[in-house]
Amino acid sequence: MDRFPDSFLWGAACSSYQVEGDNVNSDWWQWEKQAVKENSGRACRHYELYEQDFDLAKSLHHNAHRLSIEWARIEPEEGNFSQRELSHYVNVILALRRRGIEPLVTLHHFTNPAWFSRQGGWARKGAVPLFLRYCGRVTRELAPHVRHWFTINEPNVYLTHAFVIGVWPPQEKSLRKAVAVENNMVAAHRKAYWLMRGIYKDLKLPAPAIGIAQNMMAFVACTPRVKDRLAAWLRDRWYNLGFLERIRGHMDFIGVNYYSRQLVDLKGWGLSNLAGDVCGKNHFPAKKNSLGWDIYPEGLFSVLMRLKKYRLPVIIAENGMCTADDELRWEYIRQHLQVVRRAMEQGVPVEGYLYWSLLDNFEWDKGFTPRFGLIDVDYTTFQRTVRESARKYGRVCETGVLE
Repeated sequence: MDRFPDSFLWGAACSSYQVEGDNVNSDWWQWEKQAVKENSGRACRHYELYEQDFDLAKSLHHNAHRLSIEWARIEPEEGNFSQRELSHYVNVILALRRRGIEPLVTLHHFTNPAWFSRQGGWARKGAVPLFLRYCGRVTRELAPHVRHWFTINEPNVYLTHAFVIGVWPPQEKSLRKAVAVENNMVAAHRKAYWLMRGIYKDLKLPAPAIGIAQNMMAFVACTPRVKDRLAAWLRDRWYNLGFLERIRGHMDFIGVNYYSRQLVDLKGWGLSNLAGDVCGKNHFPAKKNSLGWDIYPEGLFSVLMRLKKYRLPVIIAENGMCTADDELRWEYIRQHLQVVRRAMEQGVPVEGYLYWSLLDNFEWDKGFTPRFGLIDVDYTTFQRTVRESARKYGRVCETGVLE
């Protein structure tokens, strides 16, 4: 039996673009019309149905919920801020507060206003001031109701998918632009950190907790060969820790998004080999989710242990799986929670666990097929159905005890 602290944050996460629907001023909305077979459309209609969804979260004993703000709603045209949309997100936050659910707010979760992207997006020199202007406006509006903030979700995933692999908008393959994007996002976070803290001070509010949500993977050498072990170490240093190292001193906690492992099996010594070669021989078989990602709970333990050196609180900001097998979903949750508790016993100050995701949703370029949700969504009727895995997880949320 594993027992968690009474103060532990229990809940789930969503992102606005993936659940709200009709985010017509977003770069993703414009791009997916030409590039994705399945468009986001009305998504889960969470923009309208958030009260219903939060009632379900409350019934499952969640005391925390991670959500994101859609920049393209707040600033649909450059310099034109929508008070109506700002008020909408205030109402969303207050709906959580009324149910005793702590809001954890993300300011950037992959999507941008279409006007921002047309000007060059995160690769342009003037990107940082534009993001800071948006951050300041949202922070002043929501500060009285929000304590936990994630400035940027998974900057490493954003720059690799948009500017290295080139499967997300703007679908470019440019190492030069990828470096520019990372530099801008580092600067944006560092400056937003002090800007937001200053706003709280001006408003005479207690200091907020500000961090990022960093996607982290377990990089495992497929063989004992020196080149595989070296490549696994290098990927961990860059992918897992690189951004965190650059924002040291500018975060109050670390958000960890963990899903799977990568088996490293180098075919050569080139840069692309060191960065990307993986095992295709299934040397270490594991159960997989419906996207083919290995289920590897031990990797979360190794990731958490790597974070001890930062001496900061840790929040599991995303951890989950897409599957049609709900028993396997619960097994995934249970095994990863066991690992979290073990890491806590080893001195890692984990303060919360947020399953990805509360609802089935639009999984970016993969469309609606992957089912990550604790709650099933019928995309024709928009009927919500609570899965049994959600009820089992809910009992852990209620008692703080993992049998």
